[in-house]
Amino acid sequence: MAENIAVYPGTFDPMTRGHFDLITRAAKLYDKLIVAVAATSTKNGAMFSAEDRIAMIREDAEKAGLATVEVKTLDTLLVEFCRRENVRVVIRGVRVYSDFEYEFQMALTNRRMAPEIETLFMMPSENLAYVTASTVREIARYGGDTSTFVTEAVQKRLAGMKS
Repeated sequence: MAENIAVYPGTFDPMTRGHFDLITRAAKLYDKLIVAVAATSTKNGAMFSAEDRIAMIREDAEKAGLATVEVKTLDTLLVEFCRRENVRVVIRGVRVYSDFEYEFQMALTNRRMAPEIETLFMMPSENLAYVTASTVREIARYGGDTSTFVTEAVQKRLAGMKS
C-alpha cells in the first residue's frame, strides 16, 4: 500500500505558532507530512533565508517529536513538487474569510493543473487564529515581544537579531 503523504506549503517567514499548530495536527493525519518551504519569499520585508526557515521548522518538529515530518525546499510549482514527492493532498491553513478566498482560487487553479491532487483546508486552533507572519514581522521590526506568537526556534533567532 502506498504511503499516505500530505504537503503543507508556505513561506513560513517566520513560522508562527499557528503554522506549527497545523503542522502538529496534520502530522497526526498522514503517514508523512512534508513542510514545503518556499525558496524565495515574495512577502514585503522578508526576515529569514529559506535555509534559516527550514532549520527552524526542523528544530521545532524534532523537539516536538514529530518524526513523520520532513522539511524540504519548494522551488517549483506546487503541483510539480507534489508529483515529484508522490503527494496527493495539499494542506492549507485558513484563518479568516479573506484567506479562504485566496486559498480557494489557488486550490481551483491547482486542480485544473493536477486533478489528482486534493486540497484540504484546516483552521488553526481558535487561540491562534489571529496570528499572522506579517504581524510578527512588524512586531519584531520594532523590538516588540514576539514570544507568544512564534515557536521556540524562531524566538531564539529573533532574539539573536536584536543583539
